[in-house]
Amino acid sequence: MTGVPASAGGGTGRPTPGGKLGAAAVNQASLWNIANILTMVRLVLVPAFVVLMLQDGGYDPAWRAWAWAAFAVAMITDIFDGHLARTYNLVTDFGKIADPIADKAIMAAGLICLSALGDLPWWVTGVILFRELGITLMRFWVIRHGVIPASRGGKIKTLAQGTAVGMYVLALTGALATLRFWVMAVAVVLTVVTGLDYVRQAIVLRRRGLAAERATAGDAR
Repeated sequence: MTGVPASAGGGTGRPTPGGKLGAAAVNQASLWNIANILTMVRLVLVPAFVVLMLQDGGYDPAWRAWAWAAFAVAMITDIFDGHLARTYNLVTDFGKIADPIADKAIMAAGLICLSALGDLPWWVTGVILFRELGITLMRFWVIRHGVIPASRGGKIKTLAQGTAVGMYVLALTGALATLRFWVMAVAVVLTVVTGLDYVRQAIVLRRRGLAAERATAGDAR
């Protein structure tokens, strides 16, 4: 079952200690792939971002620029780790769990810090975080009936949120400060609209799943 020939164990067919170590090395390598490493980097950047964001009371432009850099790197790794995992077959159980956690953690950290500093209304943070948490729970609710795929609208929403939060992290003034308000407005609208679409998809998926289960149960009788 391990793929090690019987001759490697002295012809007995029993796995040798070396064989066990070899299998462990393969498992270790499969976990420590580039996609998972990028996800771990993003997780580490969450507390780093918060520390940079709140330095000197949270209003120093230089520290805010460093915080923006940490946020930008986190958002960029979010783009690449999923692409690498799918392209090079690097999908692991760790990645499936850690990737969405890292995505939501960096966004939540940015929103909460901005609201705590008074730069962003708490209701905006509440709407976005409620949507993200609600959709995550809904995916688990219908997972036995199928998977709700990420939509194009959802991807645009993520881009809008990341751009808007990044602009708020920077100490912008004048026309750029006005622009970031409208970018955040677009992000909030997309957050609500795509959230409602996911709810619709979840309801349809669950109804179809239940109908299929009833049909299967009827055939069995």
